[in-house]
Amino acid sequence: MIERALVVGLGSIGTRHLRLLREALPQADIRVLRHSGCDGDIPNADGCFAGLADALEFAPQIAVVSNPAPFHIETARELAGVGAHLLIEKPLADAAANVRGLLDLCRDKDVLVQVGYNLRFLETLQRFRAELKNGRIGDVRMVRCEIGQYLPDWRPDADYRQSVSSRRSLGGGVLLELSHELDMLRWVFGELDWVGAWTGQLGNLEIDVEDSANLTLGFASGAVGQLAMDFLRRDTTRQCIAIGDRGSLRWDAVASTVTVFDADTGAWQDLAAVRAERDSTYRHQISRFLAAVATGSSDVLSANGEDGLAVLEIIEATRESAKCDGRRTAVARGQA
Repeated sequence: MIERALVVGLGSIGTRHLRLLREALPQADIRVLRHSGCDGDIPNADGCFAGLADALEFAPQIAVVSNPAPFHIETARELAGVGAHLLIEKPLADAAANVRGLLDLCRDKDVLVQVGYNLRFLETLQRFRAELKNGRIGDVRMVRCEIGQYLPDWRPDADYRQSVSSRRSLGGGVLLELSHELDMLRWVFGELDWVGAWTGQLGNLEIDVEDSANLTLGFASGAVGQLAMDFLRRDTTRQCIAIGDRGSLRWDAVASTVTVFDADTGAWQDLAAVRAERDSTYRHQISRFLAAVATGSSDVLSANGEDGLAVLEIIEATRESAKCDGRRTAVARGQA
């Protein structure tokens, strides 16, 4: 039974995790680690720590690590050292270096690690994946995905220029902030062998990170994919189309639909339309995290530490390719 829990960081995602953790653990002692200070009451928290040493003395049994990505590894290592099971917000870190050391430490300490790739808990994405694995459109030959949303609209009540998404020092940029798509592609279509990429700034946002990226992806299955990512698009878009021998399958996260184009009928057909409320995927994520902690076993649906590392390895191959004018760059799987 979880009696002590910690949430690290209290930005928008940390606040959401804290609220949903309180919902899941109404009787637990839940504290917050907040380096910016502990002035005033914090809704859903029983207390606040301004320093990591005090939080470690609290000896949390579980911890949600939702501070900026460059600080994830250092924070997670210290918490794993006192035996706290970890739900680390995406991305797992801002670079692959030192991630293997964290995962080895967690294994030695028998500490569970999950990464906050919550798209996996969307019913429509699960249906999309299941239809592909069941051979609905035959062998997948091509994949085309895009994710775009205008950055200033993400959090209208805050200055986007001061957000984590906008600042290199805090792990911003489309590759890290929109890395959900990379986890989704790997989860649905399998391992990636290589990447060819362009990244840069195409808009007039006042940020010091890339606002756009275009990736060509080579899957181990032989399929080839394209992924467009940006902070610029006013018509928010998140969708993926798989092109197979017998038709095409489309997942549209914004419309919350899965549709199939059947080559025999020559028409699109609706397969699923499941509108999810905003908290649902995060709620499922926390529920499955707590269940895995209780049973002492990994969860087959949740992203684990190895999945988080795999995404970072894809990002590093992408960055290397972009520096070399889009040259095809191998993904160094498991070598970090």
